[in-house]
Amino acid sequence: MTNALLVYPEHPPTYWGANFALEIVGIRAAFPPLGLLTVAAMFPRNYTLRVIDMNTGPLADSDLEWADIVFTSTMIVQRVSLQDVIDRCNRAGVPVVAGGPHPTTFHSEIRGVDHFVLDEVEETFATFLEDLESGAARGIYRARRKPDVSKTPIPRFDLIDLDNYHSMGVQFSRGCPFDCEFCDITKLYGRIPRTKSPSQMVAEFDALYRLGWRGQVFLVDDNFIGNKRDAMNVLPALAEWQKTHGYPFTLCTEATINLARMDALMDAMVDAGFDTVFIGIETTNPKALIKTKKQQNTSKKEDNFLFNAIRKIQRKGMQVQGGFILGLDEDDESVFDAQIEFIQDSGIPVAPIYLLTALKGTDMYKRLESEGRLLEVPIGTSSMPLNFRTEMDPSVLIEGYKRVTATLYDPTLENYLERCLTLLDCLEPVPHLYKPKSKNASFAELMGVRARLSAEQVPAYTKFIARVSKDHPRMLPMAIRLAGMGYHFEKVTRSQIALNDFKEFLAAELRSLEDGEPQRNRIAGKHDNGREAILARANARFAALPDEFRYLGDGVDECLDSFHSAVKERFRQPFPATVS
Repeated sequence: MTNALLVYPEHPPTYWGANFALEIVGIRAAFPPLGLLTVAAMFPRNYTLRVIDMNTGPLADSDLEWADIVFTSTMIVQRVSLQDVIDRCNRAGVPVVAGGPHPTTFHSEIRGVDHFVLDEVEETFATFLEDLESGAARGIYRARRKPDVSKTPIPRFDLIDLDNYHSMGVQFSRGCPFDCEFCDITKLYGRIPRTKSPSQMVAEFDALYRLGWRGQVFLVDDNFIGNKRDAMNVLPALAEWQKTHGYPFTLCTEATINLARMDALMDAMVDAGFDTVFIGIETTNPKALIKTKKQQNTSKKEDNFLFNAIRKIQRKGMQVQGGFILGLDEDDESVFDAQIEFIQDSGIPVAPIYLLTALKGTDMYKRLESEGRLLEVPIGTSSMPLNFRTEMDPSVLIEGYKRVTATLYDPTLENYLERCLTLLDCLEPVPHLYKPKSKNASFAELMGVRARLSAEQVPAYTKFIARVSKDHPRMLPMAIRLAGMGYHFEKVTRSQIALNDFKEFLAAELRSLEDGEPQRNRIAGKHDNGREAILARANARFAALPDEFRYLGDGVDECLDSFHSAVKERFRQPFPATVS
């Protein structure tokens, strides 16, 4: 028997991770490592499997001692943690196999991996294992075509502790018919959506149900309605299963905004138990949308198309969560206020905002490369990387980004909770989506959120709960969950700004040194004291960063080390060791 350890590296804190909100209810991670669990189902019986999700617990040295081989699967945001895992495996003498979206695109930049199994692996994994067992495994395996997902096995959910997670994940389709310039989904999975059969989806629901799962199930498709016909075929089967089992699952997924034009499909989704849909809205600027080939978010016939589409989906009974981007070509400084106004007015509480990143392999990356606008900047862990020259002044863009996020997730949560009320006012109540909870359970959840809030957040929260209890009592459990997410989003926003401000502070201090000896004398009066004063300010700012804001790959330690080195070089004499 071969001991195969399947390791899922850490995610840095993000809006989607919901880390701070999940702490309230004692849950460790938002979603399980679905890709690894699917690969686990492809192993033959002569392998003993163990899954380590580093988002729910550490990778121990004893795990590596047990393992004959380590398999990993990662996305770009896990880049730093993946390299740390690889380095540990190398030191322990355990072979490493890497796959998933990140290695598929960036394998040439990843060091220390013994074997890459890239792309979708349904048709290559068995060959790799055979070669591995015969001692003839190659360094890289690529899929020759997009596999038939109707042959994909049921993920091995039994290998994880379901209690660690907020939501389970299943996948219905891969691929998207649209070809947005900044998106790498079509490059990874193609533009012809491939789907699982209704019986497959029911079997995956059965597997989760038998293991005792009750709660949210996220259909992780990048565009659930990419194949409208197949989506309409699977929904009645899911609805029948849900009705038979008493709706044990609440469903959510991702889709494009043209869902609003599909009344029958939206009705079928609600009937099946969908209460949330995430939509990539990106911007309200039609010029920017057209430039990035996202015409599906525009309409020549309807001036307020995006707003009206969101409202229509809400009226059907589904919460809209929206993704937004700043830094698109064709954007000017008016985009910041436009984003704030649109998100507030449309009632989208969960609205993560991102600075645009040019992803390797996308059409945008190729265009910017041809225009000479790409920058050598690591991506994947920092919230504010700019890896290309933006049309807007970068300092204006970053300050605008900080203002937008700090306004939408303000320290009092007033703006956020106001959006929650707008959403609840617009949602059509659907009985099977809002199951009643006991007063004791609701009170415990309500007080659990309140206990985490700051003193300046409690007044808005109290007013919010009072209003919901009066006007939307059936939706009180949902309102409490939304408030918990607001707590998380505000905290992530504050941590992003704090880390970025610290790095900008160090850069400003270094720029002040560029003024030369007169500037040092002006700051501190003499040479040695000038050095000590600069280092003391930097060390004090570093010490003031809350530990809960720090994460692997945040770049803070590297920036501080670089700062100390630069100061040492500038003053050309020794100084105290770097703070750790």
